[in-house]
Amino acid sequence: MLVYIILGVIVLIVMYVLITYNSLIMMKNRVEEAFSTMDVYLKKRWDLIPNLVETVKGYASHEEETLKDVVLLRNSVYDNMSTSEKLEINNKMTQGITKLMALAEAYPDLKANENFKNLSEKLTKLEDDIANSRKYYNGTVRLMNNKVQMFPSNIVAGMLGFKTLKMFEAASDERENVKVQF
Repeated sequence: MLVYIILGVIVLIVMYVLITYNSLIMMKNRVEEAFSTMDVYLKKRWDLIPNLVETVKGYASHEEETLKDVVLLRNSVYDNMSTSEKLEINNKMTQGITKLMALAEAYPDLKANENFKNLSEKLTKLEDDIANSRKYYNGTVRLMNNKVQMFPSNIVAGMLGFKTLKMFEAASDERENVKVQF
């Protein structure tokens, strides 16, 4: 009788480990899917930047520093970056784009330019899509991190090498108003 109880407990533990492992894999895949979704929008923005910079360059040529910063960031090879590098470079890119868009306020001719208006509208739509995909990504990361950190699944996660993941966070200076100085 004791043997059956021990076997029953072992079977329950094995079942729990398997179920927990499968749920961790499922969550890991959701996080990867969420990042891939966000990555598509980030890549679209990445590809839009040169057009935006060229349009602004014609009107604000003396704003060399802002333009140079954005171009330098954009010259990185996006497809070869790791997930964390993509998140980091896109945080910096967001700051540069914010400065570029603020420049338009100082140049009425630029603001009225049809090409700039079109690019600006595309960028605004992309930024909305990126914001929504970031929310989804952070939600899936939160679920994964809960599973990795909460008892008793944290025991299985630790044994199988699952670690908490970094959420996408806005940089501290993104939380402040943009200051453009001429």
